[in-house]
Amino acid sequence: MRRSWDSYRLLLTWQVLRYRALLPMLIVIQVLLAVGVVYGLSLLVPHIDTSTALYLATGAPTLTLILLGLTVVPQEVSQARVSGRHDYVVSLPVPRLAPLAAEITFWLAVQIPGTVLALVVAALRFDIGLHVSWAVAPAIALVALTGASVGYALAATLRPEVTNHVTSFVSVAILLFSPINFPAHRMPAGLRAAHRVLPVQYMADVIRGSLTGRYADAAGLAFTVVALWCVAGLAVSYRAATRQS
Repeated sequence: MRRSWDSYRLLLTWQVLRYRALLPMLIVIQVLLAVGVVYGLSLLVPHIDTSTALYLATGAPTLTLILLGLTVVPQEVSQARVSGRHDYVVSLPVPRLAPLAAEITFWLAVQIPGTVLALVVAALRFDIGLHVSWAVAPAIALVALTGASVGYALAATLRPEVTNHVTSFVSVAILLFSPINFPAHRMPAGLRAAHRVLPVQYMADVIRGSLTGRYADAAGLAFTVVALWCVAGLAVSYRAATRQS
């Protein structure tokens, strides 16, 4: 246990030192992205009622968390594989999931200021009151871990050039065709059926429910589906890491 913790701590420190010159810019970009999503998506809806406002207010931080895991993390891993850094880390005598844990922790820390500010801006912009529950911290952690583990698994199993194309497609698909900023019943039947299996709808539901107390599905179902995808992503990541070591 002590070895695992030391490995994680040292890898996280290394990650911070690698990006220390860029940290302010990364945080500013995440803040601008989160706030921009709130205002940008609201321009698409001329008349915003209470229900729409809640979806936009809770969807903005959810969207940035998901995109962080499914685009930023796999692109980072892909670049690491091209540069040789990934092979170096895999060769180190550390637990196989320690690099993933350090990567997720770093990017989540970069994301948190933007997530919090997006909620504050959304509440002020749409004049709504959020009912934040104790589940908000586990919900954010679970969504971030799930997105990052699935993204890491993609990057660990696909070729780097393929990973970049896949993540670009995924980001557009999530932005336009996922029930994050709007209810699922607006989508065609085929997409609704797909999202009953994919984790994105439930990830949005977990965040929205913890912030408003309103779940589209049962809270237990939403958390269970996201947790299962998280376990699957971690399992694939672990297998890929042990195969490459």
